[in-house]
Formats: sequence, structure tokens, C-alpha cells
Amino acid sequence: MTSFQIIPAIDIKDGRCVRLFQGDYDQITVFDHDPVAVARKWENLGAERLHVVDLDGAKAGRPVNAQVVFAIVRAISIPVQLGGGLRDHGAVDAALNLGVERVILGTAAVRESQLINRLVQKYGARIVVGVDARDGWVAAQGWTETSQIKADDLIRRMGALGVSTVIYTDIARDGTLTGPDVNGVAELVRVNGPDIIASGGVATPDDLVALAKTGAAGVIVGKALYTGAIDLQQVIDSTKGQGARG
Repeated sequence: MTSFQIIPAIDIKDGRCVRLFQGDYDQITVFDHDPVAVARKWENLGAERLHVVDLDGAKAGRPVNAQVVFAIVRAISIPVQLGGGLRDHGAVDAALNLGVERVILGTAAVRESQLINRLVQKYGARIVVGVDARDGWVAAQGWTETSQIKADDLIRRMGALGVSTVIYTDIARDGTLTGPDVNGVAELVRVNGPDIIASGGVATPDDLVALAKTGAAGVIVGKALYTGAIDLQQVIDSTKGQGARG
């Protein structure tokens, strides 16, 4: 059985560690001016992986905070997965050359499935797809546009291309501390389907336990860690041995 991973999020905007409310760039909270120090903190508290998002890159359509990401990768020993503005082969190559373990593509999965296919053939499990949805419909362009593709359909399509891990984010819950979409996550976890990592709305340790029971491979936690609503070390200990299908 694969263990359920609790993955702290570090969202970077203008070189700082921030959180957005429902993906809204106008509703931003700055939590720390030193993302590298934050990365070290989460590693020291027991995180096995970090989820780093280049928010400026997601909006611009190209990586912007590469230097900060490189500094994070050099400062810690646990693997980093990176998303934000990775929409072509060159950007993915450059991101992997920074030393991140996995890269996350969202907009490209919606618009260029052949690119995902080529990247999976080249990099295998290092290619992760982010499926970010509003009311079940996938959003793109840093969440600024909504597509005509259902999240469930996109996940099936990505699985058929060989994508082994999908990060599913419920945008309406992201940064809100209103609780995750546990039932929605459970419906996306399928035998022989991609591993599902849940994201959005986590507020309490009970939310993590509920998500672990769905068979999800992990959960990304942001605001609840930064506000102190969740103690990372404590919840890692309490969810050991729980989760994911294996």
C-alpha cells in the first residue's frame, strides 16, 4: 500500500510566499517574504514532498520565479513538484533542469494533449497533470478561463495517455478553509486510473483523515498550515499508514 502524503504548498508571487482566495489574484495574503525559509520549515516538520506553484508564471503563461524555485530545490533534500506557466516542451525541460522531481501541467492538458503524450513518453511519472475545476468544469490560464471539458473526462483522457498522477483542485474551495470535496475526490479514484492528489479547502485534521479514506494518493495543504489550523508534524504522524490504494 502506498502511504498517503500530506504535501505543503508554497505559492510564489513576486518572490514571496502567498495564498490566494479561490484563485483570485486580487485576493492575496502574503505569509512570508522568504519562500526558501518556508521550504526548510516544512521539511524540518516532516514533509516528504513540497508543492511549489509559480503564480506569476501561471498568469504569464511562462515560468517567472525560476530563481526562487532553484533556491528552494538547493536548500532542501525532499522532492519538489512545480507548476505554473509550464505550457511547452522547453519550459518543462528548463523546470526539470532546476532540479525539481516532477512538473505539473494544467493548461497544456486542456489544449494540447499531444504535448502531454510526448512529455509522458520522454519523462514518464515526472509529468503530473493539474486538473483545476469550477463546478466540475476545468479551468485554464491560471484559472482565469473556464473550458468546456469536465474534470472527470479530462482525468480519463490523461490516464489513457499514460499520466500516472493527477492533482485535482476544487477552485471554489481553494484558500477558503471550508473543507475539501471528499465525495468528488472519491469518485475520481479508480482502480488502474491515475493516482489522485486532492487540493482545495482543507481546514482541519479530520479533513485529511477523510481524504485518506477515499484512496487518494495525497493532499496538498496550503492556507490551513500557514494560519496554524493544522499542525503539519501532528497530522503526518496521525495519518501514517492510512490511504492510498496500492
